[in-house]
Amino acid sequence: MRISRTFKLAIRSILSSKARSFLTMLGIIIGVAAVIIIVGLGNGMENYMVENFKSMGTNILTVNVTGRGSNRNISVDEMYDASDGNPDLFTSMSPTVNVMGVVKIGIDELEDTSVSGVSEDYREMKMYTLASGRFIKYADVLNRTKVCVIGSYISDEWFSGDALGHTIKINNDYFVIAGVLDDISDSTEGSSDDCIFLPYTTAAKLTGTGTINSYSFAMVTEDKVKESKEALNTVLYKTFGSTDAYSIISMSEMLDIMTSMIDIVVTVLTVIAGISLLVGGIGIMNIMLVSVSERTREIGIRKALGAQYNNILLQFVIEAGTTSAIGGVIGIAIGYLLSSLGTVVVTMVMSADLTIAPSLWSVLLAFGVSVGIGILFGYLPARKAARLNPIDALRYE
Repeated sequence: MRISRTFKLAIRSILSSKARSFLTMLGIIIGVAAVIIIVGLGNGMENYMVENFKSMGTNILTVNVTGRGSNRNISVDEMYDASDGNPDLFTSMSPTVNVMGVVKIGIDELEDTSVSGVSEDYREMKMYTLASGRFIKYADVLNRTKVCVIGSYISDEWFSGDALGHTIKINNDYFVIAGVLDDISDSTEGSSDDCIFLPYTTAAKLTGTGTINSYSFAMVTEDKVKESKEALNTVLYKTFGSTDAYSIISMSEMLDIMTSMIDIVVTVLTVIAGISLLVGGIGIMNIMLVSVSERTREIGIRKALGAQYNNILLQFVIEAGTTSAIGGVIGIAIGYLLSSLGTVVVTMVMSADLTIAPSLWSVLLAFGVSVGIGILFGYLPARKAARLNPIDALRYE
């Protein structure tokens, strides 16, 4: 019997009992849809994280000096020397000072705004662009000028997009807005754009201590993370004599760790979702065994008319494979539909630009596994049907 004829018989058998066939496919449908959604969610989370880390600068090394167990300290000039002395590793360096305090515009207090002191090189290091005005200059750093650069969220929310020349009160000092940055993130709730940058010397004075304990180094390339960390470690260890007094953090390494963790979680969840495919395969085997019992006389007649062992075996294997393939196609459609709906829901609820994006390999894998399981679990009933004695089959009631 030709394959096309066998396939038509399989379709006719499936359509003759639609409700039973659908229930048989249900495990396959759920399994395929679940795999597609989970992998898509993992891809979306990974892409979202990569974009956020890019805004932080994956080519940035952050040095935090704690001074634990040491009465020594390292100066800003020494850190600049570490950067300038390794032009093959670093393009620039900026001290960074986080300012804690009260930020006010008029009588309104800004609760979530971040205030940081940076150098004139910080904008290029982070690849920020200006919407208007200018960034921090070396003269501002040298003279501890009370100027600031604000994020687009503050400009749009509090100054209707016209912030230049206005003032912001930080603790007890007023700062003139010299520049406004373009959007850093896609979020409409502020996020990275709810920020204020000051000259780091001015920020250090605002903290009350005047000390600078954090530095950002821009690497020539992310491929030289190991060499860059070793160069900084040499300078810092020479000063402090202990690795407990400082830490060197690489954004690219943090990103790799986070993505590997996501991959592990997605893999585990995919395996769990794949159990539905196994359950679906058991359902197919069960219904095929029932089908063989119901069609025993039909099998006997076909064998009496000359059908061979392989003909009967192929007929039932193709029927099982077709059932699982149709279930796989329906599962793919449902998976893509739920992924689209999930993207809309996540965007609305979390206000995050996270897209649930199923990958082609996950779709092909889920479909291939579903068909393979159908054929595998359909083989036993097919073998039982093919081995029936035609005389016994004809006498079956």
